[in-house]
Amino acid sequence: MTDNKEKDTGKPKEAVHSPEVTRRKPELRPRKEQRISWIWLVPLLAVLVGAGLMARDWMAAGPTITVSFESADGIEVGQTRVRYKDVAIGVVTGLKVDHERSKVLVTAQLNRDGANYITREESRFWVVRPRLAISGVSGLGTLLSGVYIAVDTPSSVPPSGKPVYDFEGLEQPPEISSERPGSRYTLQAQDLGWLDIGSPVYYRRIQVGQVIGYNLDESGDVVNVHIFIDAPHDRHVTADARFWNASGVNFSLDADGLSVQTGSLAAILAGGVAFAPADEFDTAAAVPDSVFALHSSQIQAMADPDGEPMQLEFHFHQSVRGLKVGAPIDFRGLELGNVIDIDMEFDRDRRQFYALVRARIYPLRFGPLYEQLTRLDKDPHIARARLLENMVARGLRAQLRAANLLTGQQYVALDFFRDQPDVEFDGTQYPAVLPTITGDFDRLQQQLGSIVSKIDALPIEEIVQDARDTLQSITALLSGVDGKVTPELASTLRAVRKTLAAVDRFVDEGTATAGGLEGTMRELSAAARALRALADHLQAQPGSLIRGAARDRLEVQP
Repeated sequence: MTDNKEKDTGKPKEAVHSPEVTRRKPELRPRKEQRISWIWLVPLLAVLVGAGLMARDWMAAGPTITVSFESADGIEVGQTRVRYKDVAIGVVTGLKVDHERSKVLVTAQLNRDGANYITREESRFWVVRPRLAISGVSGLGTLLSGVYIAVDTPSSVPPSGKPVYDFEGLEQPPEISSERPGSRYTLQAQDLGWLDIGSPVYYRRIQVGQVIGYNLDESGDVVNVHIFIDAPHDRHVTADARFWNASGVNFSLDADGLSVQTGSLAAILAGGVAFAPADEFDTAAAVPDSVFALHSSQIQAMADPDGEPMQLEFHFHQSVRGLKVGAPIDFRGLELGNVIDIDMEFDRDRRQFYALVRARIYPLRFGPLYEQLTRLDKDPHIARARLLENMVARGLRAQLRAANLLTGQQYVALDFFRDQPDVEFDGTQYPAVLPTITGDFDRLQQQLGSIVSKIDALPIEEIVQDARDTLQSITALLSGVDGKVTPELASTLRAVRKTLAAVDRFVDEGTATAGGLEGTMRELSAAARALRALADHLQAQPGSLIRGAARDRLEVQP
């Protein structure tokens, strides 16, 4: 019972030391530590996988570039891709407006592979959207997949310099990729006309290229039209090639009649350019990026070169109504140039206004004479001055003439007038002022005015009064003739009528007088025949007048 009570109380038993009984001491063993649970391997494995993915992305990530566009229409962060040859090479990571608030800065993260050929100055970026242009419809695939940023860079040219990370995007996609074989050229024209990006370029009516761009020249005088000719057709572009505008429909009226020249349907609608070599035997190809002149027509393009033009001025002290800018400067039927400006000026010496006409002519059109002068004088300005001075000294003058009587258009004609007085002319002055004379129509007006002035100076009233007096005298004379002379003339006419009636009775047939006259006429005819026979005999034997008639010779019969 005692032992049970000790167990209930829970108190430790006291060691009882007795000699008879020896008890063993309790062994104290430390508790083993608990092991790590296998459940912790799952997050550890996730951490390791994430770190591997991050390391892989960090190893594959390339540089970050910034492209500026006018707007970010359709571009989304994390969705819009950057593609090169339809292969995704990056993704848009940010959009923001620049500090000037004029453009949108698009930040894109490129892949490490190929980043070295993208981050170069020659790379071009543009946004691919559905577009309708002359060259066709493009970007239809983006209707479903969304817009993307395309990049084009030349692969045949090694990168130069340090990598570039800031670019200015194109608002329009380039018409020609960097890898397309061919050559680029520049055409200079007075205006763009019907040309546009994508307009075709023809050689012998076959499309061999297209217009890839245009811009205004720095001087502002001409328009630079950039074209691309595909290989191998670019070898037909020689150094002396002539280019002309083949847009629309060209009408011309000449001595052969009305002629109409048209290109293809694309050229009529969208414009076009055509070219041909000036010399068929010259096969040397032109250097790429060469500059050529773009003429308005094929006839103008294939004409002989005009050389450097020179400016002239004409002072007309008469009406220039009908003279327009672009009117020809004609020299005996040959067009030397055209009018470029018409202004009104005031002559302080004459105290009157005059028309100042500026023109551009081409001295090379004068022919071999100008070429000979250029050989003598290396300076072309001195050669032009001598040419004009000699011609003005021989009577060269400018005159306005009517080009069309129906429309009233006029042109400036240069011709020699020997009867004009000499004038002082300085050919070295720029621009030279060529002397002028009044036109034929103005001369006719002056002559008519002179005639009218002379008629006004005549004493019309005195002449009319004298005419009236003369008419009155003639009327009085006719009255006297009617009263005195007319009765006498009537009696004379009656006497003449009686005489003629007597003559008629005298020569009437069947009368004795008429028979006698008939016999007399027969005798006169016989006498005339006898006289004719005598004349023939005397002509044959003129000596018979002295010797008489010759005796007849008797022929003796044997």
